[in-house]
Amino acid sequence: MPTEPLRIAVPNKGSLSEAASAMLREAGYNQRREAKELLLDDPDNNAQFVFLRPRDIALYVGSGTLDAGITGRDLLLDSRAPADEVLPLGFARSTFRFAGRPGVASGVGDLEGRRIATSYSGLLAKHLADHGVTADIVHLDGAVETAVALGIADVIADVVETGTTLRAAGLEIFGEPIMRSEATLVRRAGAEADPAVEVLVRRLQGVLVARQYVIVDYDCPKALVERAFAITPGLESPTVSPLANDEWVAVRAMVKSSETNRVMDELYDLGARGILVTSIHACRL
Repeated sequence: MPTEPLRIAVPNKGSLSEAASAMLREAGYNQRREAKELLLDDPDNNAQFVFLRPRDIALYVGSGTLDAGITGRDLLLDSRAPADEVLPLGFARSTFRFAGRPGVASGVGDLEGRRIATSYSGLLAKHLADHGVTADIVHLDGAVETAVALGIADVIADVVETGTTLRAAGLEIFGEPIMRSEATLVRRAGAEADPAVEVLVRRLQGVLVARQYVIVDYDCPKALVERAFAITPGLESPTVSPLANDEWVAVRAMVKSSETNRVMDELYDLGARGILVTSIHACRL
């Protein structure tokens, strides 16, 4: 009998949505073509995708209604749902920070008795409790940066990507980050091992590697291969193939994409030639 499809929650809108769907497509899964679709079956992969508010995903996954989901680490922890982070996904990075008018405070210890506006009440409450600070948390669903100007809070705690919105509101960041967030794959805490989830994780890991690495091919004199290997050690070791000219060999290795041009320069200076770089579409390590 066919097994039940793996049910995966995907953000339906916001900064997480497009990037999450793009990563799943790269991992070989079908994704919706229209934003109004809330449910998508992918029979080729025995999967079903449910498009939900990012803030609700950890709750559905934690309850066991859905098998896995993609959401922000900040939203996961703020929800206090019984769900665990399985795999950080490397996009939608941000920090959760305090901000206020210049000079109002320098750290969390200055917030005793203050009014703090936030959309992340659970996350903030835990952070204050961890530091022994008692404050009045003002929960807002959005536009937190206006709370100080409107007089309903002394400071705010909010997700910061560039800080432009805060500066426009006359606020400055203070203190250490409350937390650092990024998109993450989540599962119900204590869930049993599931081969379908393991396949999902491997596929997403493959996308992460493919995005971080390229393949470098080059021809190298045999006398220089050991020095060339020091430049391109690869993951385990480079692949070496013979050429018609028996004084040369062809070398292939994975290299971090951020180091591509430096590696090419060093190989050329060493004496390697025919240096080619190829993107990686998918990968399993």
